[in-house]
Amino acid sequence: MPPAKKRPRSHDPVKIRAAVLAQFGNVREAVRELTAEQLARPAHLGDWTVRELAAHVTMAVESVSRNIDRPEPGKRELALLDWPFATADRAGDIAADCRELAEANPDLDALFARTGERLAERLATASDERLLDARTGSMSLGDHLVTRTVELVVHTDDLNRAVPGLDIPFDRQALAACTRLLADALAVKAPGASTEVRIPPYAVVQCVAGPRHTRGTPPNVVETDPLTWIRLATGRTEWKAALEDAKVSASGERADLGGLLPLMG
Repeated sequence: MPPAKKRPRSHDPVKIRAAVLAQFGNVREAVRELTAEQLARPAHLGDWTVRELAAHVTMAVESVSRNIDRPEPGKRELALLDWPFATADRAGDIAADCRELAEANPDLDALFARTGERLAERLATASDERLLDARTGSMSLGDHLVTRTVELVVHTDDLNRAVPGLDIPFDRQALAACTRLLADALAVKAPGASTEVRIPPYAVVQCVAGPRHTRGTPPNVVETDPLTWIRLATGRTEWKAALEDAKVSASGERADLGGLLPLMG
């Protein structure tokens, strides 16, 4: 008899909504204090500047409000765990839109204010089951909001690395949801139970085909911290570099995840 299929992880919709609003607020507070020189710095994401990266954060959140305002699609096309693998094809369009948005909004704080107000207003009345016609494919509002924790956490980290000393804080629930979604995506990409990936304190997943572990310490174990995991999953850090810098511990013949990463383009 084949093993039972794992039930997808559930995310508390109330906590996710609060996390998205809180992390967006954290970014806004930090961006408000950036100087013109800091905004002109390279973001180390292609040829984006920090200003363009900050504008992209508002665009990622505005997608919620914009899609709530649009007609509801007739059917769901994307489950939550499909989303990480559906993002790469949209990268070129997103970059062009982001530059236009940054150029059209020299007052970034005003842009953040409008975006935050619209988000709060739309979330006050919208159901988590409502379908949104998102760029990557139609999905429920509840699932789309979980993906926004990934956008917000990843780009918060990008901003912190681009501007030394910025130190935007991470909302705990946003960081947890982002970590868990990307860990679950690894288990989808490499199904199995021979390797255990530990990302304390937020996630543990089993993946990679091979002998199934049943008790005691698994023969193949990978462990890292949430931010290192997020950087690996999104291509900000290479697997070999993380090992060399002792950011990741990996033991066992099936503990090499280098060929599976990144998960998102």
